[in-house]
Amino acid sequence: MFAQGPLPGLKLFIVFLVSVALIVADHQFDRATPVRSALATGLTPVYWLGNAPYQLRDWTSGFFTTKDDLKQENEDLKARLLILERRALKYASLASENNELRRLMNSSELLDDRVIVSEVVGVSPDPYSHEVIINKGSSDGLEVGQAVLDAHGLMGQVVRTSQLTSRVLLVSDSSHGVPVEVVRNGLRAVLLGTGSSDTLDLMHVPDTADIREGDLLVSSGLAGRFPRGYPVAEVSQVSKDQGEPFVTIHARPKAQLNQSRLLLVVFPQNSPDNPEEQD
Repeated sequence: MFAQGPLPGLKLFIVFLVSVALIVADHQFDRATPVRSALATGLTPVYWLGNAPYQLRDWTSGFFTTKDDLKQENEDLKARLLILERRALKYASLASENNELRRLMNSSELLDDRVIVSEVVGVSPDPYSHEVIINKGSSDGLEVGQAVLDAHGLMGQVVRTSQLTSRVLLVSDSSHGVPVEVVRNGLRAVLLGTGSSDTLDLMHVPDTADIREGDLLVSSGLAGRFPRGYPVAEVSQVSKDQGEPFVTIHARPKAQLNQSRLLLVVFPQNSPDNPEEQD
């Protein structure tokens, strides 16, 4: 006859007491930490063996990748690279635009007249006409004859307006003339466009006039076409032909006629539609 062991209920009660004792000991005296650490160390091979099938699958899958899969993955990577390059170009463009806006704002602080910032949205397709189209029009208060400049100098003047856009005739156009004066001595003359974006001609200057290479030419304000004092060009060449009453003078525009995208449209102080300067 076999002796009967402890009752199941008694075993459960003993396990419960041991568990409570261990919990109290761990909470009060931190006695179970070494035990947990030892158990975790001992179970590490078990964890590794349990994960081994997945690692083996990932390792062996590389041997069975098809050529089509590699080609598709390569195309996907190229597409992502193109997207990232486009974003980088966009960020670079935004940074450049921000710097240009800052230069424009610094230039506007030097002016007595109010200005509004505009953007070039089109260029005249006629190779013999130097015109650009800006995104400001009569709804913004623009009128024919207003001066337009970039961060470096005078670009031209508004010659036509619509509700939302305006056409600007550049100083390089062969039909465009600007009354200017030499900053160094106040000598006055008329600067004409030549049809070239990097060359302007100073007209009818007598051979006795005191003008030199490097002289800065600014708008004189005569005839009321342009406010006075805007940088227009810098004298690049002075030629005197024997027996001729006038000298040949070439000048280089200060404005970046073929590069600037953000422009300032000037509102004289006496203009009734003078807007607040835009930020």
